[in-house]
Amino acid sequence: MNIQRTIPYTLNIGGQLLSLERPLVMGILNATKESFYEKSRTPSADAIVCRAHEMLSEGVAILDVGGCSTQPGLPPVSEAEEMERLAIALSALRDALPEAVLSVDTFRASVAERCVREFGVQIINDVSGGEADEHMFATVADLQVPYVLTSTKAPWNDLMYDLAERINQLHLMGVNDVIVDPGFGFGKTLDENYRLMAHLEELHQLACPVLVGVSRKSMIYKQLNTTPTESLNGTTVLHTVALMKGTHILRVHDVKAAREAILLTEKLKANS
Repeated sequence: MNIQRTIPYTLNIGGQLLSLERPLVMGILNATKESFYEKSRTPSADAIVCRAHEMLSEGVAILDVGGCSTQPGLPPVSEAEEMERLAIALSALRDALPEAVLSVDTFRASVAERCVREFGVQIINDVSGGEADEHMFATVADLQVPYVLTSTKAPWNDLMYDLAERINQLHLMGVNDVIVDPGFGFGKTLDENYRLMAHLEELHQLACPVLVGVSRKSMIYKQLNTTPTESLNGTTVLHTVALMKGTHILRVHDVKAAREAILLTEKLKANS
């Protein structure tokens, strides 16, 4: 496998630059009762703060908070329910960890706006890539925060064209920091997910930081005939591949394992 050097991008986080010269970990905080990995569910304020402290002690850089599961086949909760969950979680996190870098995992523009304005969230992570809410791109442009752009396309050429078109649209609207997420598990078959991983380094042609979210997903446990609970080893294998291909951010359930993968792959790159 060819080693891809990490391109040293930065993100504007509330006026402070967050360096992506070395890969970072984004920790998943699910303020939900429905998320596919049961151990990731932290529906109470105390539970989410406790988990956030644990992740920070293990080296997480960004906490990604979600109030609506995007598990395939599961209908989303109402906007009111999503916002209520997020308000409880974000309020608790801001009180306990005022300096933490927070991302909100939502496809609803109104929810994203409230989270940024009321709770100081610094990043919007939209798994729909702006497709679920026509107001999302304008909202991100108005808020001037980094935006994780996810593609739900599958064939490689379609995915690259889709991302390039949307990045251009966002830049024209004044969004400076776009993070590309190729969308593992979203609108893709098992083979399409692995084809995407095999060609991941080609995403650098888009001139944006790359985020990979494969943690404990079905592309791992279905291939290994296991469960999400038993998928940490498979997750680390794919994290290592992604890091070797120059990924900037790993979105994970297990921070310690991801940090160890980063440290080892960085050592390998330094000696290659």
